[in-house]
Amino acid sequence: MKTWAELLSGETLKQTLTAPAGQAGMAGSLREIAAVYQAAITLGPPPGWGLEGDPNHSLPMLPPRWDEADYLPASASGGAAVWSIMGILKYSTKTSAPEHAVAAHIKKVFTKPGLTLPPFSRKKVPGQTADEPLTRLYTDTERRKKNRNRAVWNCVKYFGADYSQSGERQCDEYPFATTYQGAAGPDFDPYQDRNNFSVMPIAKGSNEAAGILLGQFYDKNRMIDGPDDGFLVKITS
Repeated sequence: MKTWAELLSGETLKQTLTAPAGQAGMAGSLREIAAVYQAAITLGPPPGWGLEGDPNHSLPMLPPRWDEADYLPASASGGAAVWSIMGILKYSTKTSAPEHAVAAHIKKVFTKPGLTLPPFSRKKVPGQTADEPLTRLYTDTERRKKNRNRAVWNCVKYFGADYSQSGERQCDEYPFATTYQGAAGPDFDPYQDRNNFSVMPIAKGSNEAAGILLGQFYDKNRMIDGPDDGFLVKITS
């Protein structure tokens, strides 16, 4: 018999789910099992107390996913699990944030797309809303390379051959070259608009810091290659 304060003081219930072997599908370097899990609880009053209403309740459904992707952590030791929810990559425009120049670039293409390059009158980049997320591109290295080359080509076109200022700046692109929505996407997807991306030369250190954060985001959220694992980008200040 405990008070509400005692019940809320930190007691937890741990339940382990085990997926029977032999279920994982194969998709190149990815082995994956996806599921939907919903726990049910029954409430019982302490002695001397009554309970009105139905004592049986279902908790919110949870979407666990297990994978052994060889490009994610723990692949050699059996893989790991994660919730199948849409992740949000956060970048900050604060000057104290190492990625602030990249954040400012993305904020500009989100809020003032008409002022970004290359020009495109209907520019509306993905990654802002759940119905148009970004999706990770990993296994197709040639497509990643084309995304990057297309971005650099546009930096040279619009900012000059010396846009890097002797290596002090790098060509930053959004959507990221490591996503299916990158600059060369229309070469592979006829439904993707050409020039629906933005490039801007920014300080080398900020671009590299943002890249490190993106890589950590992919790992910690176990972002898998392909269209089934979208994510959003949020800019904070």
